[in-house]
Amino acid sequence: MSSRAGFKRSEITQGKRAFSMSRTTIESAFYGNNVVKILDLKEAYRMAEAAAGTVETDMPIYKPEEIGLPNGANILLFNDGETVGRFAGARVILGEKGVAEGEIAKVLREAAFNTRYKKMYHTQAYIGLDADFIIKANLLIPETYENTLLNWLLNFQYINEFYDKMYADSAPIGDEPEIFIMSDPDFKHPKFPDGLAYFDPEHNCACLLGMRYFGEHKKGTLTLAWGIANRNGYASCHGGMKRMVRKDGEKHVLGVFGLSGSGKSTLTHAKHEGKYDVTVLHDDAYVISTEDGSAVALEPSYFDKTQDYPLTSPDNKFLITVQNCGVTIDDEGKKVLVTEDIRNGNGRAIKSKLWAANRTDKLDEPINTIFWLMKDHCLPPVVRLDNPVLASVMGACLATKRTTAEKLAEGVDPDALVFEPYANPFRTYPLVEDYEKFKYLFASRGVQCYAINTGHFLDKKIPKEVTIGIIEAIVDGTAVFEDFGPLKGMAFLNIEGFSPDFENGAYKELVKKQIDGRIEYLDSLETFKGGRDALPLEAKEELEKIAFEADKRDAR
Repeated sequence: MSSRAGFKRSEITQGKRAFSMSRTTIESAFYGNNVVKILDLKEAYRMAEAAAGTVETDMPIYKPEEIGLPNGANILLFNDGETVGRFAGARVILGEKGVAEGEIAKVLREAAFNTRYKKMYHTQAYIGLDADFIIKANLLIPETYENTLLNWLLNFQYINEFYDKMYADSAPIGDEPEIFIMSDPDFKHPKFPDGLAYFDPEHNCACLLGMRYFGEHKKGTLTLAWGIANRNGYASCHGGMKRMVRKDGEKHVLGVFGLSGSGKSTLTHAKHEGKYDVTVLHDDAYVISTEDGSAVALEPSYFDKTQDYPLTSPDNKFLITVQNCGVTIDDEGKKVLVTEDIRNGNGRAIKSKLWAANRTDKLDEPINTIFWLMKDHCLPPVVRLDNPVLASVMGACLATKRTTAEKLAEGVDPDALVFEPYANPFRTYPLVEDYEKFKYLFASRGVQCYAINTGHFLDKKIPKEVTIGIIEAIVDGTAVFEDFGPLKGMAFLNIEGFSPDFENGAYKELVKKQIDGRIEYLDSLETFKGGRDALPLEAKEELEKIAFEADKRDAR
């Protein structure tokens, strides 16, 4: 299914989804006589290579022709300034309480007017890699930000004959128009000194002002794509998905949901020592059909942290571009990368689709299992969640900690436990819509659910090898779960060194405290943003039952 392009003249004044104050202001800037359209990926690479500040390393890109790049292309490095992560405080979403379109539109008009003083580039890409879900997106960005243009085309699907035909042959997704995003990283406004990431999700448009970091452009685009998916029968997913086929031929499709640094990429790309035939859908962005449980990847490549990949790592063979990392001269006089977050936190790279030789763009088999990746020190390495309401509400209260992928507002404690529903901070629609979709998958499609702790259990770090072993045991059907103390609807896998002790009063109190924290979080949703993200009473009642059981004097 595809997005819609042009409109008949008779439709333009009929209030279609493609027309609003914000959308018209943003889209009109794309058609100025100072705008140059760039669709060819090779041309975009050469422009980025020649842009001021770009470092062309002496590290060759692996099989560049297979991913649309020039023969002999090398990895390009481009660094931002102070800000090297996303800034949630810049996000303004039309439809949320207190957001007045008329006031924001003044800023948009000023930003659009200021583009006249620059050469602007207009490029396009496809979001979604299958005829079941494919939409077209447009980006407008100033000259000197050729690296952002290139990264956007590499991260999503650049225009080519194959995907043009797929898009043309696919049925429209409702009345959804193409996505339009206007970006000016240099534009400043006194009302938004740290930048503005403005979204009009109902009309599929956004404006990014004062935001240099490429991750804002990637997630800004996905924000709108996920909104389209949500309106059209899909669960929008920020996580990884893969299919594991056992030696006996049994197939298992699983999704891991977690924020940056939670281990979702590590678990998605785990090799499992050849025990299974593994096919990867993606490690960051996809959509699940509530109709048949199939899933479609939204991006071909990977925007991955470089922190755990030193220069000699074999995975670096698949780098295409790199952001916010260092460079040095090796003993052969060649320019090579300095990764491992030495220059700054959250060094990033776009990795080729070839990184996972076992990639697919769609999984037709319905999903079997969902794992919520959490960092909550009261939880053992894995807890099974046995009823649909509990499974969905625990996803809505997914616990984690802040990462270096974020720029935090002054006074925010980077070590505080936070809740990020379904690991997706990019939602533009009411939370209940995700809650009901995931509950439907658990209740009506029989999807199993587990909470996996990838942080510490009490004060003991849980190694990734333990987590990978847990997933393998579940896929093999050999995992034997025990009651999680007195907590009904929850069971845990007893792993040596990570066993919960409900005879220990301090542990029981910790569990209750963490459950109470989730209840308080649900309470806060009743008033936050005017109650837009409030969940049904059943969600809170399910957690209150658990808190009551955890508070019983006799844990036996």
